[in-house]
Amino acid sequence: MVNKEFWQGKKVLITGHTGFKGAWLSLWLRLWNAEVSGFSLSPPTVPSLFELANLKDVMCSIEGDIRDIDLVKEVVTTQKPDIVIHLAAQALVRRSYFDPVETYSTNTMGTVNLLEAIRKIGGVRVVVIISSDKCYDNRDWVWGYREIDSMGGFDPYSSSKGASELITAAYRHSFFNPQTFDQHGVALASARAGNVIAGGDWAEDRLVPDIMKAFLEDQVLKIRNPDSWRPWQHVLEPLNGYLILAEKLYNHGVEFAEAWNFGPNNDALRKVSWVVEKIGEMWGQGGRWELASGTQPHEARFLSLDCSKAKMRLGWRPQLDLEQALRLTVDWYKGWQNDPATVREITETQIISYTKLQNG
Repeated sequence: MVNKEFWQGKKVLITGHTGFKGAWLSLWLRLWNAEVSGFSLSPPTVPSLFELANLKDVMCSIEGDIRDIDLVKEVVTTQKPDIVIHLAAQALVRRSYFDPVETYSTNTMGTVNLLEAIRKIGGVRVVVIISSDKCYDNRDWVWGYREIDSMGGFDPYSSSKGASELITAAYRHSFFNPQTFDQHGVALASARAGNVIAGGDWAEDRLVPDIMKAFLEDQVLKIRNPDSWRPWQHVLEPLNGYLILAEKLYNHGVEFAEAWNFGPNNDALRKVSWVVEKIGEMWGQGGRWELASGTQPHEARFLSLDCSKAKMRLGWRPQLDLEQALRLTVDWYKGWQNDPATVREITETQIISYTKLQNG
């Protein structure tokens, strides 16, 4: 489990803190009295969890582009973080088809810029590069991918994540080699997670945000790939893994400087249509959906992770089953619908409840 006391007073830099996962992680670390700074573009959606929760009031928020290496170096120099968690990315598969240049430049050179800044400036002890389950060379296998499986990617987004993993591995071998840890003092790892769900996500072309938008506006939901299987998990599950991993890297350095999977248990691998129907039941009041017309860009039918290594060596494991994750998500959006001013309270309450479940 995550050690709350460990994070008190730790200086943590989160790139991509204005995004969905970054905002949840920032709130979690502020609850534990970490000194949190963030570097990111402005919030990618309207509304956004970052703005609704007034996160700029409780952390140092720096607006900028991860593709600007001089600015990245300035942020690392001024913030002097102990731990860096790199979430900044173009994170949408469908958007990568429409703007592959942005996707590749952000997800590959953004990673290079951050690692180069850390290499040149020094002082950082832990770096966790957040990747994606889509970094793997997906063969539509029914079994989960392991950390030793090949990188790949059919679409620009997936291949950019595979490239980011290769970049991370190259920097670990070339500049932050575990065998010379006493010289550089940097423990570098990557973390791969899949389809995360929770309140506060308004990204385009993502299933749960699309469902919530349609149901909130009493519209018919258009579903592109109802028969695709995905490993669904609440956002707090991989975030918990990232925090456990960062703590292990800080305390034990090279023993954990490698790639890690953080995915749900096998019973959370469900069809898109099942998730839509289950959320509709929880939402009530006639949530409706139908198959979208027209040709859709390629998306993998099967994709899951084998998380045996994280369970055995980190002691991490999922705490929520899929119905619990969906219930938390529906409750969050209903709470926001009833009173947007309570967003931070709703989010922090769910974080606290999750940590109690984990401790129990």
